[in-house]
Amino acid sequence: MRSSNPVFSRRGFSRDNGYAGFNAQQQAGGPAAGTNPYATNPYATNPYAQQGTVLGDPGQAPARSGAMTIDDVVSRTAITLGTVVATAALAWFLLPVDPANLTKSYGIGIGAALIAFVFAMIQSFKSKPSPAIILAYAAFEGVFLGVISSTVTTYVGAGVVPQAVLGTMAVFAGVLIAYKMRWIRVNRRFAGFVTAAAIGFVLLMAVNMLFAVFGGGDGLGFRSGPLGIVFGIIGIILGACFLALDFKQVEDGLTYGAPREESWLAAFGLTMTLVWIYLEFLRLIQIFMGED
Repeated sequence: MRSSNPVFSRRGFSRDNGYAGFNAQQQAGGPAAGTNPYATNPYATNPYAQQGTVLGDPGQAPARSGAMTIDDVVSRTAITLGTVVATAALAWFLLPVDPANLTKSYGIGIGAALIAFVFAMIQSFKSKPSPAIILAYAAFEGVFLGVISSTVTTYVGAGVVPQAVLGTMAVFAGVLIAYKMRWIRVNRRFAGFVTAAAIGFVLLMAVNMLFAVFGGGDGLGFRSGPLGIVFGIIGIILGACFLALDFKQVEDGLTYGAPREESWLAAFGLTMTLVWIYLEFLRLIQIFMGED
């Protein structure tokens, strides 16, 4: 199983039809498309391998010892998100924003974000999930979020962060309901389109940042004013699409009897996607409140 997110891509998602499947590309001597990708595991013979399941349906999840369960995914995600929240709170209270020296505050936040990025890249290229690396990513990502949230609150108002959190929770709940009701059909074409759109979005934002660094202001204006609102909404929509992909990966893991350790990858992907959505909401609310 892999978890999809707007920035990093791990193991292959290549199901073209139906509601179940991992990367099913045939290899010499390997399993054919549609077979269980965990067939080499002693507990991987899943009776539901050719059937779709609904995320979180205990009647469809594999019951074998050592296989991932929905409880594993929920508990690992809670631990990872809890780490983000805890370190964000610590950064908020221990690293107060100094209006007279914003460079210091931004420097700490950007430094933490870069370290989190390094840990995320390491995990993305590892063949197996590493809880230590994932939690290290979550800790530094939390520091970054704490600094950014504190800065925005200082200059915009105390209601920005709660609104961004509520917005993120609403998107999560909405996508989960839509996914369980099968209003969203996640297939290979959907995954490819969303991934391509997200890569284009990230590259465009990177170009805008470069123009801002060397030209001052907001660069090309993609993160402020009317254009900022448009791209903020696009960013949230992309995050919602990647949540659907994350839910699909969790469902496939349950369907095919993924090893229990794979629940850490699910937690990793979900955390990254939720952080993405939160930051987009934070920026969008900031623009609406007139602070570019």
